[in-house]
Amino acid sequence: MAGLATSAPDERRAEARESLAQTAFDLLVIGGGVIGAATAAHAARAGLAVALVDAGDFGSGTSSASSKLVHGGLRYLRLGDVRLVREAHHERRTLAGRVAPHLVHRLPFLLPLYRGGPFRPAFVQSGIILYSTLALSRLNWLVQPARASELVPPLRDEGLRSCALYADAWTNDARLCLENVLAASEAGATVLNRAKVVSLRLSGGAVTGAEVTVDGSSVDVTARVIVNAAGPWVDAVRRLEDPRAGTSVRLSKGAHVLVPGGDDWRAALTIAQDDVRVTFAVPWYGLLLLGTTDSDYESDPAAVDVDDADVAQILAEASRALPPSLLEPGAVRASFAGLRVLPLGDGSTVNARRETVFSLGPGGMLSVAGGKLTTYRRIALDALERVRGPLGLRQVDRRPFPLPAAVGVAPPFALELDPDVEAHLRHLYGSRAAAVVERAAEDPSLLERLHPDGPDIAAQAAFAATNEWAGTADDVLRRRTTVTLRGLADADAVERVERLLETARAV
Repeated sequence: MAGLATSAPDERRAEARESLAQTAFDLLVIGGGVIGAATAAHAARAGLAVALVDAGDFGSGTSSASSKLVHGGLRYLRLGDVRLVREAHHERRTLAGRVAPHLVHRLPFLLPLYRGGPFRPAFVQSGIILYSTLALSRLNWLVQPARASELVPPLRDEGLRSCALYADAWTNDARLCLENVLAASEAGATVLNRAKVVSLRLSGGAVTGAEVTVDGSSVDVTARVIVNAAGPWVDAVRRLEDPRAGTSVRLSKGAHVLVPGGDDWRAALTIAQDDVRVTFAVPWYGLLLLGTTDSDYESDPAAVDVDDADVAQILAEASRALPPSLLEPGAVRASFAGLRVLPLGDGSTVNARRETVFSLGPGGMLSVAGGKLTTYRRIALDALERVRGPLGLRQVDRRPFPLPAAVGVAPPFALELDPDVEAHLRHLYGSRAAAVVERAAEDPSLLERLHPDGPDIAAQAAFAATNEWAGTADDVLRRRTTVTLRGLADADAVERVERLLETARAV
């Protein structure tokens, strides 16, 4: 299949290092989250020589630690940001319809309205009508408790007056990010993870390149334009250009937990916490994804984590609409936390607008940070618009294109698979699903599950090593598969993946 790697992982990294050192790039993108990856993909498709580097793994920051939603942002209407909601709905339809239909799936959402709650039904109805109009949705706007309990069986009915009903979508954010990295690579970009920019080179006051450390060695990279899309590390990279650069963004921590449940749910829950803030309970791969928190974060971005207070808060907030039997602390299978990058401002991060922050440094480096997962494609295109002149682009092609796994018709599997495994592979890999298990024809052990309680199989780990830049067990278990977030990354699973990665490197 076109675009799939044929070289061993170490050989592939060596080729990328050589390309970084020898190519005069038009564009160097620092940061392999979803915005940086999409920026690189669109630029490469425009015929530019592009390099994409990330100090860690692709998507290992915020882009794999979101609420896994592609949504308009109902609460932003309360903040008066109709433009953002309209743009987000447009992007949601674009992602689900053309860009990544295998990864982005429409899902109804219920907003239960309880007596004594922050919203009056008439007020909510008017908001849902506007939201659904912007979404081009035809769902009923208000449903009675009996209908709501059919959609979410364990919904708490005490004091329930009615429920608002609207539609958004869910996704696998890590895989969506990786698909954009693959799109950049297929379009000719040089992409490399675990490649840290440690300094920038200036010539005549303009940024003309960077020093990148790769596998213990230093590589000098030449580029006419640099875009800094380092997410929570955006200011650290800005200071490589200008040591006097101040703070351009603020960080907000968002923690999530996953608990058993959701198999019989036909909708997700949006749970009002006050007149602005909401949390979610989303059926996700046979579990319930609960969250999120929203609090200022001023420590090292690499150290963000979920603590006991986060778990207690998330479970308590979910209990407004769900029974205690689902929400015991011992029920938590997995947890994760990410950092939102927000504009500077006073007051609570809850009220901060989810706007993108663009800043141009004295040497010409463009820094881009913030926004929403849903609008990542628009943000990437806006970044390219801002550097179109130095790049020599007459215009930026803003038309959506299908990501690699959304191209063509998915071929049938040559091997017989369990139904849940087959469905899972179709979802994660789209039209590439059959390629993931090709080697299993010679090595049937690759069809074995990485954990007996989940659908991810050994072939995915091997494929991740040879085709998706995975270098560690965490790369595979947390971001290429769903093992970690199912709470199944035990010692046996980790050891199995490490052996598979070692075998891939030895090929």
